[in-house]
Amino acid sequence: MQRFFGPFSYFYPKLITVNTELYIARRVFSQKGQQKGIASKIVSIAVASIALGLSVMIVSVAVLVGFKKEIREKVIGFGAHFQVVNYDSNASFETSPIPENPALLAQYQQLEQVAHIQSFATKPGIIKTDNEIHGMVLKGVDVKHNWSFYARHLVEGSLPDFTTLEASVEVIISEKIASLLQLKTGDFLYCYFYNEGESNPRSRRFTITGIYNSSMEEFDELFVIGDLRQVKQLYGWHSSEISGYEIFIHDYEKLDQVYQSLRDITLNNASEKAMLRVYSIVQKYPLLFDWLSVLDLNVWVLLVLMVAVAGINMISGLLIVIIERSQMIGTLKALGFSNLNIRKIFLYLAAFLSTRGLIWGNLIGIGLCLVQHFTGVLQLDPESYYLDTVPVVINLFYIVMLNAGTLVAIVAMILLPSMFISRISPVDTISFE
Repeated sequence: MQRFFGPFSYFYPKLITVNTELYIARRVFSQKGQQKGIASKIVSIAVASIALGLSVMIVSVAVLVGFKKEIREKVIGFGAHFQVVNYDSNASFETSPIPENPALLAQYQQLEQVAHIQSFATKPGIIKTDNEIHGMVLKGVDVKHNWSFYARHLVEGSLPDFTTLEASVEVIISEKIASLLQLKTGDFLYCYFYNEGESNPRSRRFTITGIYNSSMEEFDELFVIGDLRQVKQLYGWHSSEISGYEIFIHDYEKLDQVYQSLRDITLNNASEKAMLRVYSIVQKYPLLFDWLSVLDLNVWVLLVLMVAVAGINMISGLLIVIIERSQMIGTLKALGFSNLNIRKIFLYLAAFLSTRGLIWGNLIGIGLCLVQHFTGVLQLDPESYYLDTVPVVINLFYIVMLNAGTLVAIVAMILLPSMFISRISPVDTISFE
């Protein structure tokens, strides 16, 4: 052996010492499937609990991420990531006008995260039919409006055309409003609007070209989407006046960072004619986003419980294996193995068993997510959850972190029980056998 290793023969004993624990653990692990009895069943239960726990965690995180993503996208579809409005404007949809400012827009667009900017104006009003009345907000948009959100949720008809020279009378309404007022595409929509200081309302007859359904009932009951020029005429504004700008960004995670940049630009361009304020979507709808944040806590509690259950089962399985292998432990101690070396063997074994459970857990968890993603077999009540199917988002980073965190947590939990090895006497185990 010394001749074979040559000048490296000095390191050979150390190499053997380093790899011995791992080698024995592999042999023990490979023999688990050949053994019968209560020990093998308990170890199988421990592996199954890890697989079940990880699959539940993967599904829970995928559903949470998907749910938050879908709700955020729907709220942002109605109000963008940011709105820049008159400083005097409050939470009301009856807004004070601001003049269009191309120079200010150019500075906004220079920000790397800014994806799209569009003008808007809102005007509260009333829809009246022969038998019903319904409060609503007419949201006026122009030809630069990003229609991708409404196109995705359009269930009937088509999007309105605002490229005409005159203010268009075409609008889209929600399926909720259409159901409440018994309306359909092609019908006329009679609306009435009040201005401060005017005794009589201003009336408009719009034509319904499309019906959308976002499942966000609070928004669907409220918004009718029409031509920005119609809203300007209802207020009596100048053609260059609007309620404000809607700004979309590429990455929601950069919301706070972009907010500070937009705020700085807005303050630097302040004037007596137009004092502006920047609202983020979180500031505009704080209760909704606080509710989404509470969901994170629920998932963290679930993750801790799943890891704890899997860890306890693995502790039980490891103790059974230690008792079952007491003769082997006694023999190794008689051959000069220290308690630390023997503990390493069983820690390696626990890592192997946990890895087997993690593999099955990944297959089950990711498999269930893929089935739901492509089939939508699990349905939800839109009135309660704002969604009609359970959303899932498979994020590779989260899956890797769940696997690593579960493995580390389980191995850490079994460090203390593995100290039971030190209480096993080689004399007693060998003589007993």
